[in-house]
Amino acid sequence: MELELPETISRGFNIKPQLSLKSRDYILVFDGEEDIREIKVDPTTLNQINIDPGAIVITAPGNQVDFVSRVFTPQASIFEDPATGSTHCSLIPWWSKKLGKSKLTALQLSDRQGYFQCEDLGHRVLISGQCHAYLAAKIYI
Repeated sequence: MELELPETISRGFNIKPQLSLKSRDYILVFDGEEDIREIKVDPTTLNQINIDPGAIVITAPGNQVDFVSRVFTPQASIFEDPATGSTHCSLIPWWSKKLGKSKLTALQLSDRQGYFQCEDLGHRVLISGQCHAYLAAKIYI
């Protein structure tokens, strides 16, 4: 759903998106990958809001992939998420419709970067990619 961006979120970035959408997350659509790579983010401003359980996602068409993104979670212990499958559940249907194709590739442009192979099945999405285990544990109840 298209919306007018809340002022706090707007002030948190040095450039304005061409389009603002809302699902669980705020999705800000920019012109191109360079915008996503070079955008300046003000965590102090964005941390003034709490959109839990959502996030602020910035996205644009990619140069070597169908689309790129970055994901910010104000007031969370990790401000910029490195690879976020849950936000792609909103991004994939939108980009699929915009680009007119059901199979997509995506790159999340965090420091670690996350590469996703995506498919829009209409009633659900499929996401695959490589991952690195960061924790192994046993829980006893």
